[in-house]
Amino acid sequence: MNLLFLCVANAARSQMAEGLAKKILGEKHGIQSAGSSPWKLHPFAAKVMTEVGIDISDQFSKSVKDIDCTKVDVIITLCNDEVCPVLSGCAKKYHWPLQDPATPMESEEAQIELFRRIRDEIKEKITNFKKVIGH
Repeated sequence: MNLLFLCVANAARSQMAEGLAKKILGEKHGIQSAGSSPWKLHPFAAKVMTEVGIDISDQFSKSVKDIDCTKVDVIITLCNDEVCPVLSGCAKKYHWPLQDPATPMESEEAQIELFRRIRDEIKEKITNFKKVIGH
Protein backbone atom coordinates (compact mmCIF):
# COMPACT_ATOMS: atom_id res chain seq x y z
CA MET A 1 0.00 0.00 0.00
CA ASN A 2 1.22 3.50 -0.85
CA LEU A 3 0.08 6.04 1.71
CA LEU A 4 0.28 9.85 1.51
CA PHE A 5 -0.26 12.22 4.43
CA LEU A 6 -1.24 15.75 3.43
CA CYS A 7 -1.47 19.07 5.21
CA VAL A 8 -0.68 22.65 4.27
CA ALA A 9 2.97 23.28 5.20
CA ASN A 10 4.19 19.68 5.47
CA ALA A 11 6.07 20.91 8.52
CA ALA A 12 4.49 19.21 11.54
CA ARG A 13 1.38 16.98 11.42
CA SER A 14 2.08 15.21 8.13
CA GLN A 15 5.78 14.87 8.94
CA MET A 16 5.02 13.28 12.32
CA ALA A 17 2.42 11.05 10.65
CA GLU A 18 4.97 9.91 8.07
CA GLY A 19 7.46 8.97 10.78
CA LEU A 20 4.88 7.24 12.95
CA ALA A 21 3.36 5.32 10.04
CA LYS A 22 6.75 4.04 8.94
CA LYS A 23 7.30 2.68 12.44
CA ILE A 24 3.76 1.35 13.06
CA LEU A 25 2.91 0.04 9.57
CA GLY A 26 6.42 -0.97 8.57
CA GLU A 27 8.73 -0.28 5.69
CA LYS A 28 6.86 -2.61 3.33
CA HIS A 29 4.48 0.25 2.63
CA GLY A 30 5.31 3.33 0.59
CA ILE A 31 4.72 6.13 3.09
CA GLN A 32 5.24 9.79 2.31
CA SER A 33 3.95 13.24 3.17
CA ALA A 34 3.47 16.52 1.32
CA GLY A 35 1.82 19.91 1.57
CA SER A 36 0.08 22.47 -0.60
CA SER A 37 2.42 25.24 0.64
CA PRO A 38 5.50 23.39 1.90
CA TRP A 39 7.66 25.18 4.40
CA LYS A 40 10.28 23.26 6.40
CA LEU A 41 10.30 20.62 9.09
CA HIS A 42 9.34 22.27 12.37
CA PRO A 43 12.05 21.66 14.98
CA PHE A 44 9.46 20.83 17.67
CA ALA A 45 8.08 18.06 15.42
CA ALA A 46 11.52 16.47 15.29
CA LYS A 47 11.99 17.00 19.05
CA VAL A 48 8.75 15.30 20.15
CA MET A 49 9.26 12.42 17.73
CA THR A 50 12.72 11.79 19.17
CA GLU A 51 11.03 11.48 22.58
CA VAL A 52 9.23 8.36 21.29
CA GLY A 53 12.30 6.93 19.57
CA ILE A 54 11.60 8.09 16.01
CA ASP A 55 14.10 10.27 14.18
CA ILE A 56 12.48 12.40 11.48
CA SER A 57 15.29 14.96 11.32
CA ASP A 58 16.27 13.82 7.83
CA GLN A 59 12.73 14.31 6.48
CA PHE A 60 12.01 17.47 4.51
CA SER A 61 8.91 19.32 3.33
CA LYS A 62 7.65 18.32 -0.09
CA SER A 63 5.08 19.87 -2.41
CA VAL A 64 1.95 17.99 -3.33
CA LYS A 65 2.76 19.05 -6.92
CA ASP A 66 5.76 16.69 -6.83
CA ILE A 67 3.69 13.63 -5.90
CA ASP A 68 2.78 11.08 -8.56
CA CYS A 69 -0.87 10.57 -7.59
CA THR A 70 -1.19 7.49 -9.77
CA LYS A 71 1.07 5.67 -7.33
CA VAL A 72 -0.91 6.58 -4.20
CA ASP A 73 -3.49 4.14 -2.79
CA VAL A 74 -4.58 6.07 0.31
CA ILE A 75 -4.54 9.81 1.05
CA ILE A 76 -5.00 11.04 4.62
CA THR A 77 -5.48 14.78 5.11
CA LEU A 78 -4.66 16.20 8.53
CA CYS A 79 -5.89 19.80 8.25
CA ASN A 80 -8.30 21.28 10.75
CA ASP A 81 -9.26 24.92 10.14
CA GLU A 82 -7.06 25.34 7.07
CA VAL A 83 -8.00 24.40 3.53
CA CYS A 84 -6.57 20.94 2.93
CA PRO A 85 -4.76 20.10 -0.29
CA VAL A 86 -6.91 18.23 -2.78
CA LEU A 87 -5.66 15.50 -5.08
CA SER A 88 -7.85 14.04 -7.74
CA GLY A 89 -7.55 10.40 -8.57
CA CYS A 90 -8.60 6.98 -7.50
CA ALA A 91 -6.94 6.87 -4.11
CA LYS A 92 -9.10 6.19 -1.09
CA LYS A 93 -9.35 9.34 1.03
CA TYR A 94 -9.56 9.81 4.79
CA HIS A 95 -9.69 13.05 6.74
CA TRP A 96 -8.27 13.28 10.25
CA PRO A 97 -8.80 16.91 11.35
CA LEU A 98 -6.03 17.87 13.77
CA GLN A 99 -5.09 21.21 15.24
CA ASP A 100 -1.93 22.71 13.75
CA PRO A 101 0.68 22.54 16.53
CA ALA A 102 2.94 24.96 14.64
CA THR A 103 0.60 27.88 15.33
CA PRO A 104 2.51 30.18 17.71
CA MET A 105 1.45 29.96 21.36
CA GLU A 106 2.05 31.94 24.54
CA SER A 107 5.08 29.90 25.56
CA GLU A 108 7.51 27.41 24.08
CA GLU A 109 6.53 24.79 26.68
CA ALA A 110 2.84 25.15 25.81
CA GLN A 111 3.64 24.69 22.15
CA ILE A 112 5.79 21.62 22.78
CA GLU A 113 2.94 20.14 24.86
CA LEU A 114 0.58 20.72 21.92
CA PHE A 115 3.06 18.98 19.59
CA ARG A 116 3.11 16.03 22.00
CA ARG A 117 -0.68 15.86 22.14
CA ILE A 118 -0.99 15.96 18.34
CA ARG A 119 1.78 13.33 18.00
CA ASP A 120 -0.10 11.04 20.37
CA GLU A 121 -3.41 11.59 18.52
CA ILE A 122 -1.74 10.72 15.22
CA LYS A 123 -0.18 7.60 16.76
CA GLU A 124 -3.59 6.45 17.99
CA LYS A 125 -5.20 7.09 14.60
CA ILE A 126 -2.47 5.19 12.74
CA THR A 127 -2.69 2.29 15.21
CA ASN A 128 -6.45 2.12 14.60
CA PHE A 129 -5.91 2.46 10.83
CA LYS A 130 -3.55 -0.53 10.98
CA LYS A 131 -6.39 -2.61 12.43
CA VAL A 132 -8.76 -1.44 9.68
CA ILE A 133 -6.37 -2.45 6.88
CA GLY A 134 -5.71 -5.77 8.59
CA HIS A 135 -1.97 -5.51 9.30
